[in-house]
Amino acid sequence: MSDSVRCDKGSKGVSRRRFIAGTSSILGAAALAGRATAAPAPAAPAAAPIDTGAHVPVLVVGTGYGGSVAALRLAQAGVDVQMIEMGMSWDTPGSDGKIFANTTKPDKRSYWLRTKTKQPLSNFLGFPLDKDIPRYTGILDAEEMGGIIVYQGRGVGGGSLVNGGMAVTPKRENFSAVLPSVNADEMYGTYYPRANAGLGVSTVDPAWFETAECYQYARVGRKHAQRSGFPFVFVPDVYDWDYMKQEAAGTVPKSALAGEILYGNNYGKKSLEKTYLAQARATGKVTISPLHKVTSVAPAAGGGYTVVIEQINTNGDTTATKTVTADKVFFAAGSVGTSKLLTKLKATGALPNLNSEVGRGWGDNGNVMCGRANHLWDPTGKLQSSIPCSGIDNWAAGGAFAEVAPLPTGIETYASFYLSITKNPNRAQFSWNAATGKVDLNWQTAWKQPSIDMAKTIFDKINAKEGTIYRTDLFGTNKIWGDHLTYHPLGGAVLNKATDNYGRLYGYSGLYVIDGSLIPGNTSVNPFVTITALAERNIEKIIATDL
Repeated sequence: MSDSVRCDKGSKGVSRRRFIAGTSSILGAAALAGRATAAPAPAAPAAAPIDTGAHVPVLVVGTGYGGSVAALRLAQAGVDVQMIEMGMSWDTPGSDGKIFANTTKPDKRSYWLRTKTKQPLSNFLGFPLDKDIPRYTGILDAEEMGGIIVYQGRGVGGGSLVNGGMAVTPKRENFSAVLPSVNADEMYGTYYPRANAGLGVSTVDPAWFETAECYQYARVGRKHAQRSGFPFVFVPDVYDWDYMKQEAAGTVPKSALAGEILYGNNYGKKSLEKTYLAQARATGKVTISPLHKVTSVAPAAGGGYTVVIEQINTNGDTTATKTVTADKVFFAAGSVGTSKLLTKLKATGALPNLNSEVGRGWGDNGNVMCGRANHLWDPTGKLQSSIPCSGIDNWAAGGAFAEVAPLPTGIETYASFYLSITKNPNRAQFSWNAATGKVDLNWQTAWKQPSIDMAKTIFDKINAKEGTIYRTDLFGTNKIWGDHLTYHPLGGAVLNKATDNYGRLYGYSGLYVIDGSLIPGNTSVNPFVTITALAERNIEKIIATDL
């Protein structure tokens, strides 16, 4: 947790156990972390897509945290920037008048090129929750890679569109294990504060929290944590807390209090489109091409790089193939997107001088989920804010930090739900599969066992104290742990290994990595503030020395 995370003390009490719950429409949304501000602020209309034959000074592959930081700071330095985004520009309302679909009612807007939803919570009381949907370039990609499902945001703004907004700075004593080659004094003195300011990070009003109906679930989580001797902390977020108070008062359209999160948030969350990207667009020097996908980057004969880009439609079909030239290229397609692209380019000979560290060091940030069945006298509330604001800290003693996450189903479930971040040491590698023409990841589901063991250091103790049990109906049949997924992919082009200490790829001048693939597998907390701060650090150096 950052220094801004507050400790809180709760009441004591005794409990027994009874397993009750109910709803057939559950979300798995709650476990995500990250998102944006007041009423829907549609993005400025996208400029005309990039033309084949174009020459650009800088091309940024991706519009998530790292790419948005790079684009803004380069533009402020006077550089024209072209951003390429595989997903859509989410600026047009659907038939319901809203840009984003509600978590409880997924539709074609909800998933990236799937014909059936792939919800993080797949079952409830024995009933499967996934449903058929039309194939569409929706906002959430549930990418199945061997032994894991990786949830990623698709659209202008990347992961900021679909996370729960938990904007956490790691404790300083943990930082050396996260980025050992980076100066902690600089990060905590300059770049973390800069990132938090740029993202609009703030913490829930503790006094309002005590009485807010929508955070009864978090107060129950606090009570159970503290009675078992665990620290309970408030966690910063990028939600507009004043807007949430107005939601609770009924004076503005509901957003977090309408369960919006997993498939986008229409009003209160500060996604990148409302922060870094809004500022970048305002410079007049940043152009974004949505529904475009980079497939190749190779040295150009006259200097710079030849970049091949496919334009796609909302069915995912390629409608045009374009070739452009860029003086410099920043890879910012996210841990999976950047790692897969670089692995392919090295193996197929487009960028053969990339070193052997490309594709290595990938981890899941130790993500694992679980639910607990509470007693009848411990209701968690029918109304639950979809924005988590608190957690249970057992990092030093047990290797786990657990978000107290919502289950905003609209009915009383008597359930407590958690996403844990753990010290899982396992790392996977991307590799090129020539037979299939695709990149594989060798993650194994069994590698989640350390995460389960670390999470159990919290929840076994709470269950023993409270006389409660684990829920077994959320992730399948008689399955306690959500060990099949990650919301926080990290690594694959690790800083000071695949790149130098500022993200310059070894082997090629003018190629950079500036996203979560630089971070080797774990941040000890939700990662996007660290990704943003590292990008701020790296782009400052690159602008000063390379341009």
